[in-house]
Amino acid sequence: MDVTPTEQGSPAPQWVPTAADVADARITDFTRWVERRHAVTLPDYGALWEWSVDDLDGFWRAVWDYFDVQSQTPVGAALAEEKMPGAVWFPGTRLNYVDQVLRHERPDRPALVYSAEQAGSDVEVSWAELRRQVGALAATLRGHGVGPGDRVVGYLPNVPEAVIAFLATASIGAVWSACGQDYSANAALDRLGQLAPVVLVTADGYSFGGKVHHRGEAVEQLREGLPSLNLTVQLSRFGADSGLGASGAVMSWADATAGDAPLEPVSVDFDHPLWVVFSSGTTGLPKGIVHGHGGVLLEHLKSIALQNDVGRESTLFWYTSPSWMMWNFQVAGLLVGATVVCYDGSPSYPATDSLFALAARHRATLLGTSPGYVLAVAKAGLVPRRDHDLAALRAVGITGSTLPASSSLWLSENVGAAVPVYSISGGTDVVSAFVGGVPTVPVWPGELSARYLGVALDAFDETGRPVRDQVGELVVTRPMPSMPVRFWNDPGDARYRDSYFDTFPGVWRHGDWITVTDRGSVVVHGRSDSTLNRNGIRMGSADIYQAVEALPEIAEALVIGAEQPDGGYWMPLFVVLAEGAVLDDALRERIRSAIREQASPRHVPDQIVEAPGIPHTRTGKKLEVPIKRIFQGADANRILDRTAIDAPELIDWYLAQRH
Repeated sequence: MDVTPTEQGSPAPQWVPTAADVADARITDFTRWVERRHAVTLPDYGALWEWSVDDLDGFWRAVWDYFDVQSQTPVGAALAEEKMPGAVWFPGTRLNYVDQVLRHERPDRPALVYSAEQAGSDVEVSWAELRRQVGALAATLRGHGVGPGDRVVGYLPNVPEAVIAFLATASIGAVWSACGQDYSANAALDRLGQLAPVVLVTADGYSFGGKVHHRGEAVEQLREGLPSLNLTVQLSRFGADSGLGASGAVMSWADATAGDAPLEPVSVDFDHPLWVVFSSGTTGLPKGIVHGHGGVLLEHLKSIALQNDVGRESTLFWYTSPSWMMWNFQVAGLLVGATVVCYDGSPSYPATDSLFALAARHRATLLGTSPGYVLAVAKAGLVPRRDHDLAALRAVGITGSTLPASSSLWLSENVGAAVPVYSISGGTDVVSAFVGGVPTVPVWPGELSARYLGVALDAFDETGRPVRDQVGELVVTRPMPSMPVRFWNDPGDARYRDSYFDTFPGVWRHGDWITVTDRGSVVVHGRSDSTLNRNGIRMGSADIYQAVEALPEIAEALVIGAEQPDGGYWMPLFVVLAEGAVLDDALRERIRSAIREQASPRHVPDQIVEAPGIPHTRTGKKLEVPIKRIFQGADANRILDRTAIDAPELIDWYLAQRH
């Protein structure tokens, strides 16, 4: 293996839970409950994790019972058939994700809080108003013929209406999917168009970096590309007339959510589709990943409440977008009665530390962000604990890429030594995390504290053998209930099997390089596939190629995203010019504009470099992963077979660029 692990040794933890932290944690109460119920002795988190993966049936049934999940039918065995893919969970059980949300209605705290970049934009949505709007919108959907299995899609910013639309959709057994409005209409169609949706919920624009981005034209283009629509629900945020003229009825958000209608979620099968989330689209169309009501419900209850200690008195604020699975994860705060903060805007506007300002204003107990954002605040020389009242903050969550030890220590010094850093790693594939923080386990800088409960995570070498304290492939050896029900439009589950089970049959290979330490923590070294992952948002190279290679001056392009030792992320775009073209400032700006307009601003590269050619496999696949690993310092002779490359001489040119 060519990746060299971080020097492990025995670093001192940067945070150690106090006796009070341990006693007050929800996971401690759960552990004592399990000990009584199952007559086992679980002295620490490591013992609890071992039990959770050794007895999957007992563990997931314990999660069900501990959180008193409601179902229309009696509950039997949790895991009726163990295999990957195709595990059978809770057969015959009927339930609805939304029932678990509604049970937490209360008058003393809001369900949702919304903030935008503009001053004075804060809005609270009470639990009663949440129920009313979800019920009214569900009635509107039913009135337009929407039923179980039909698809409702969103093209929306991170606003409360997105959460309401999702809950209304799920309550009637329809299937939700969404992407943010920073995606171009074409990029959105590549995803949502696969689903043949019957309803589109959208808005007239979003705000970012002090600017309002009107999306009327994009919405109309999207509607024209979705001939299956019979209804569009339009949210007017900036008073813009989108001029919607495509087929299908159009209704304002106000009209669609007017009045009172009883909200009675329909019971569906445990694995009935809840939503479709999309892969980054590295090659070809993004994969539509289908998750079921029951699997998501149990996984998110475990992750939110037990791993992250979020509960009824918590306020959860994770910087995210409807395009990213962390949006789905954030909504899970409602499953335990927490208040969820929705933010539409830049994390660094009007000031670099704006997320910390928002966390202080809303008294967030869990703030989620990315390593890139932490690095930006650190480089700006800011001290959040000095400049903002973060007394309510109980933890900082980090995901999207690897958090370096220096950034983790910076958080302790500048946010609060008593605030643990829960760096987590997972994926859209399971819409959760495999590893992360735990309120009863220390935090070591540069490491993820523990494997999540119920996740039989391991590190395998090339032969499929477990390894410790050395780099291996992240694998999961036993099923999780939130593993995909299936991929959309995937006959015989062919793409599903190829995506996770082609390397180690019957074992999930995720595509990350990790080290499992002898104390049970995990070091993540980065992706072993070619997914781009900038500022915590996973993106696909296909969207960039589609925009750039359409320009007449560009013959071909290659983009990579390389994690840097200081926690930064370098995303260069290599371009091969057409005959007679010159890569001057004007062409560079045309390239950036094309990517910004046809994909999203996040897809714009850090650097545009003229290259003599793009190397491919003999079957024509661009060598994204090997080139990325070259720029991370890997030995080209160990990661490449030059005889399998169409133009092996190009490798020497890329090697020369890294010095």
